[in-house]
Order: sequence, then structure tokens, then C-alpha cells
Amino acid sequence: MSTEKDAIQVTTIVDRSRLALQDDFLRGAVRFTTERLRGRKAASSEELGNWEAWRERGRQIRSHTIAHLDYYLRQFVDNVQAHGGHVYFAANAEEAAQTIVKIVEKKQAKLAVKSKSMVSEEIHINKHLQERGIEVVETDLGEYIIQLAGEMPSHIIIPAIHKTRSQIKDLFTAAGATNLTTDTKDLTAFARRALRDKFLRADVGMTGCNFAIAESGSVVLFTNEGNGRMVSTLPKTHIVTMGMERILPTFADLEVMANLLPRSATGQKLTTYMSVITGPRRAEEADGPDELHIVILDNGRSSQLGDDEFQEVLHCIRCGACLNVCPVYRHIGGHAYGSVYPGPIGAVLTPLLNQGEAYQDLPYASSLCGACYEACPVKIPLHDMLVALRRRNVEQGRTKWAERMAFQGYRMVFAKAGRYKRVMRLARKAQKPLLRQGYVESTMGPLMGWTESRHAPALAKSSFRERFQSMQQAWRRGEDGGDQV
Repeated sequence: MSTEKDAIQVTTIVDRSRLALQDDFLRGAVRFTTERLRGRKAASSEELGNWEAWRERGRQIRSHTIAHLDYYLRQFVDNVQAHGGHVYFAANAEEAAQTIVKIVEKKQAKLAVKSKSMVSEEIHINKHLQERGIEVVETDLGEYIIQLAGEMPSHIIIPAIHKTRSQIKDLFTAAGATNLTTDTKDLTAFARRALRDKFLRADVGMTGCNFAIAESGSVVLFTNEGNGRMVSTLPKTHIVTMGMERILPTFADLEVMANLLPRSATGQKLTTYMSVITGPRRAEEADGPDELHIVILDNGRSSQLGDDEFQEVLHCIRCGACLNVCPVYRHIGGHAYGSVYPGPIGAVLTPLLNQGEAYQDLPYASSLCGACYEACPVKIPLHDMLVALRRRNVEQGRTKWAERMAFQGYRMVFAKAGRYKRVMRLARKAQKPLLRQGYVESTMGPLMGWTESRHAPALAKSSFRERFQSMQQAWRRGEDGGDQV
């Protein structure tokens, strides 16, 4: 059986997808989980009522915020500093990682515990810290599992969606557990015991940031396991990593997102823990960090500002709803995308954040059905962006030579009616060796990729125009023309 860890090492999305499709457990697990999440989302959004009105309000908030991002970032930074926090802007992933490393080394930290954060995955902070001899432990259960496995998240909100309980048992046994069973309570009990020791000994706590409130300088965390609060209150130093687009203007806007995000992500009415952190611990407070450091990451995000085609990708609130409805993701899982961000949002965001050839094939991992737009709580038109990215690849000459030749031939054929008719007559004759029960079947050549999993209808013996012309001639002769139009 192939594994998604193997899939990451394969060069193209096509090859990684083929490898993932061989993993029957993966396909079943992804299908089961995404269907369950879709069902919960549908039930909870219906219960809320006026879901489309909530979506539109969410879109308006994100659109306004991103359109005035410079103003709200400045307001946020000023308020963080007014409450005793420290803020750093990082132009790229390397700069963000080095900023964090300097903070950790300055504190002479030996152990850092982390709450779930996609930005920290984006900058590969674990690797940077471990290279300097600093122990880093993921404390979200799913993230803890995939850290032990040495893998990236397979889903934005359920990172270990692809793991069996037997595989998790083996990972925990290798990490020091004894006499484990595959019972869920037994597995989580070990993780709880192991992580509690880490919480108590950690020098530094690291979290992400679901939203940052400009009017107060607050960082908002949505978690379901309580680990976020342990990470942000027990260690003396708290480091927050956030994408520059995570800003909300006011707490009134947070109310809208607090309804949209959990319902879209897991079908919950409310997230289990919503923590609002405003500055480090005050003198009269019993717990909390002595220092709060916030690292704000650009890493290609600002390049989308002012771009009519792609600015709306910055509206994303990282709920994962688009993954749960995507027919491609639901068959191949997250690792087949080969990037931190999988699914439709990853197919758009990853090529935008990583210029060059590496991820330019991701926009083709889509049927362009538009299900992602219908599921998105803030109405991001991801299907339109995927088409725009494909067009950009064509304009930049990133398509294959054979594809360019094929479309040049297509243009030549369709440019003149007479030429089209002649080519179609030849194609009817050329298809005869490939016909099987009225369908084209090909075991080699460019058609094989289609016909090995779908029916390719044969070309009709005569075109509509030819049939219509023959019927007109028959009518003129006073004969029965056959099928009437």
C-alpha cells in the first residue's frame, strides 16, 4: 500500500495523485471524514438561519479589511505595543523563521511547545529550531501525530485524517508508550500524559492567530482541545505567528467570524475554546506570559493586493470547507498537493505565494465545478482564480510543448469552416480502429488518460449540419426527410 509520505516526494500533482489513489484506506478515510464534516456544516448553518446573509456579511468584512489592510495593520501594531507586546514584520518565510529563532535563543530556551498554526508550517519553524538543538513539540493531537510521523498536515483542520488507529499506536509506542491498544481513549490518554509534561517544562509557547483585532491589538485563537490556552499561558514567552491578512477591524466583526468559521470548519455552533489575548501578563494577573512577540508574515501575500483577479484569496479564514466539497481533494487527500495548503485554496494560494515552476501544476487539480465557492463562508471565487492561474501559465509559456502544438492545431482547424469539415470527416475514419460498443477506447497515446476511467463518445456518422442539409434537400423533393427539426 502506498503512503502519502511517499506521495510528497513525487514530482508532479499527477504522479502524486496516482500514488494516493492506490491507498484504499486513505480514500475511504478522506471520503468518510469530509462527508461527515459537510453534513455537520449543512445542519449547523441551517440551524443558524439566513446563511447566505451571514456569508455576504463575512465577505463584506473581509473585502473591506483587505482593501484597507495598511490602515488596520498599523492600528493593530500600535495597540499591541501600547499593551506591552512586541511586533515584527517578516518579508518572507526565512526572515520570519530567523526572527523567531533569535527570540528563542535570546531566552536560552531548550523546549518550545506549539499550538496548531498553518503559518508555522509555511515557514518550517520546527526544522529551523531543531537544527539549533531546540526541542519543539506540537500539542494539537493531530499535529502531534503527524510530527511523530515526520509528515505535513493532510487537511487544514484535521491534519491526521489519513492515519489509522493502528498506525497511531505504532507512532506512540515508538515515542515511549507501553501496553497501548488501538482504543481511542487509550491513545488520547497517552498523548495527554506526554504533553502535560511538555507544557509544564516549556520555556516558549508558540501559537498561530485565527484573527487579530485592530481596535484592541488582541490575538484571537480558536481551538477545540484546550492546548492553545496551555501553550499561551504557561510558558514565560509567547510567540504568535500570523499572516498579514488575519486582521479584523473590530470585535463586532469577530462575532460574525465566530459564527462562520466553526460552522464551516467542523459544523460546530461555536468553537470549544475562543481565547482573546491582549498583551503579556499584567502585574495583577495570576497567569500568562511575561513577554508577547507577534511575527507578521508577508511571504507573497502583499503581491496580491490591488490584483483584481487574486486579491480575494486574502479573504480566506482557513476553515477548510472548500476541501470537504472538492471532488479532487476527496479522492486524493492533502499530501498529493505537495504543499502546506491543500485542496482548492491550496491550488490557488500555493502558486501565488511560491513564484516559479514548483507548484504551477496545482491549478489543474480541479474540475472547476465551483463547489468550493458555494461552500466558502466568505464567497471566494476560487474556481475563477484557478482558470486565471491556468491562463497565466499559458501566457508565461509554462505549458507543455505537445499541449501548445495541440491548441495551435485546434485553432487552425476551427478558424475556417471548410477546414473543420474536412478534418472531422478524417477523424470519423481515424476513430474506427478504436471503437468499442460505440465508444472510443485507447490503451496508449494522449487519449488513454481520458478513456481509462471515462467513456469517450464516438463521433457521429454525420454532423448536425450535414443531416440538416440532407433533410432540406429531401423536403425540396417532397420526400420524407426523416427526423423533423
